[in-house]
Amino acid sequence: MKPRILELRQAVLDKNDQLAHALRGQFEAAGVLVVNLVSSPGAGKTALLEETLRRMQARGWRVAAIVGDLATENDARRLARSGAPVRQIETGALCHLEADLVARRLEGWRLDEFDFLFIENVGNLVCPSDYDLGEAVRAVLLAVTEGEDKPRKYPPLFHSADLALLTKIDLAAAVEFDRNAALASLQAVAPHAAIFETSARTGAGIDDWIEYLAARRRDLNRNA
Repeated sequence: MKPRILELRQAVLDKNDQLAHALRGQFEAAGVLVVNLVSSPGAGKTALLEETLRRMQARGWRVAAIVGDLATENDARRLARSGAPVRQIETGALCHLEADLVARRLEGWRLDEFDFLFIENVGNLVCPSDYDLGEAVRAVLLAVTEGEDKPRKYPPLFHSADLALLTKIDLAAAVEFDRNAALASLQAVAPHAAIFETSARTGAGIDDWIEYLAARRRDLNRNA
């Protein structure tokens, strides 16, 4: 890569980090826990998030979501079925969300009216690893249908995550998923990450994931 290109890339990242830092301050001041969901396409982000939004609202939590996709508002419409406020970001050719895109879609929302804000990133295991969105929690999804070695193939993103969600575990037997191998891959790349095994279809593991987020929010507000 040419030096000039490197300089431009670093300038873009520096600008993003500055805005992300400002966003993080706003989120913390409002007492809202922001969660950035990242994964490859088809790992089940939208299905997991829809079920999460439903269950959290049933518990009395105030939740909202921002959804990133290259095109269409299909995922936003799906998530809106939960009854939560949802906004879509269409990125065009951009393979990830950036802090300025998130900031623009926050306009008109009062952050202190939410307990949790979820950001569903564009499906990609490369670009999102470099872009801080001001989140308190970065969650990476790994579907049992993707193969057990995905964390070793994309170490930067998995290493940057606070937790990993194994999704679609109801299909594990059908696809001959090697659970031990997947856990070993995650441990090798992200030994610090909490791991939850989930299924949006059966509901397995969703309550444990929600309790993790509730605990993180308690910590956030305790330290504010």
